[in-house]
Amino acid sequence: MFHSKITGLGYYVPENIVTNDDLSKLMDTNDEWIQERTGIQERRHVALEEDTTSGMGIKAAKVAIERAKIDPQDIDFVVFATLSPDYYFPGPGVMIQKELGLRTVGALDIRNQCSGFIYALSIADQYIKTGMYKNILIIGSEVHSKGLDMTTRGRGVSVIFGDGAGAAILSREEDTTKGVLSTHLHSEGEHAEELALIAPGMGKRWVTDILKDDNPDDESYYPYMNGQFVFKNAVVRFSEVINEGLQANNLQVSDINMLVPHQANLRISQFIQNKFKLTDDQVYNNIQKYGNTTAASIPIALTEAWEQGKIKEGDLVVLAAFGSGFTWASAIIRW
Repeated sequence: MFHSKITGLGYYVPENIVTNDDLSKLMDTNDEWIQERTGIQERRHVALEEDTTSGMGIKAAKVAIERAKIDPQDIDFVVFATLSPDYYFPGPGVMIQKELGLRTVGALDIRNQCSGFIYALSIADQYIKTGMYKNILIIGSEVHSKGLDMTTRGRGVSVIFGDGAGAAILSREEDTTKGVLSTHLHSEGEHAEELALIAPGMGKRWVTDILKDDNPDDESYYPYMNGQFVFKNAVVRFSEVINEGLQANNLQVSDINMLVPHQANLRISQFIQNKFKLTDDQVYNNIQKYGNTTAASIPIALTEAWEQGKIKEGDLVVLAAFGSGFTWASAIIRW
């Protein structure tokens, strides 16, 4: 049985910076209101034609591949996590295979929203552990800005989200003391509609229904979030899944060198940091700059933390996420 190890990381965010003051010109909000509730100061919104979900994923992937010091032809499989695919179908994974000139390898698209990158990591880890694949490209990428209600009606959601992409190369590691030690995945569909985008979908409202009704007050095709309910569940599930990962590996909170939480809300991250009594040097947050980029948030933050020298060989790194579904997950990694 092998282990898998992250050998390359990369990220890409659009150049277009949208500040809280910029949003205040579109809706009834202000910098103080947004920062108090979320910690967000600015986010990125796509402006270039090539900055699609797959396009940004490709840019992040190229950096990760170069840093992993492998040839694209060495990639055996692609796992792409997103809630904002270029098309309703096919998923963006096949676009990565095409644009990077990969062999006709498998491309798997997953829809696990905020915990998507950890789900992708877990899937890739299993393939490598069993010896089926040696190098797997994992991508989390999102374009939120094109699907948000940028009016006062939608401000509770629209101020939170940003666009961006992160990528990692997961490779075979024969030293079983290193790499991904374990992953832990959960879901609770009972609360699925507390954070959801209902339409267009085959279940309730498809495109034909939306066009037929032509209702300017129809909010079914905008994201909905029960903010307080999500927050209360997030802080509980974050704590549970971090502890689950530590216990599975006979580790203590004091063993954590770096916690990289999904960048959902700075107040959630701060709550978890205080609960586990971690220092600022043990938790990496960048939601202040990028907002919530859903499946892209962990790989973007993980890459930045590594680039800044905050993650070193031998460190214990914990990834944790909670989001729409409800789904939540953690990964315990020995760097």
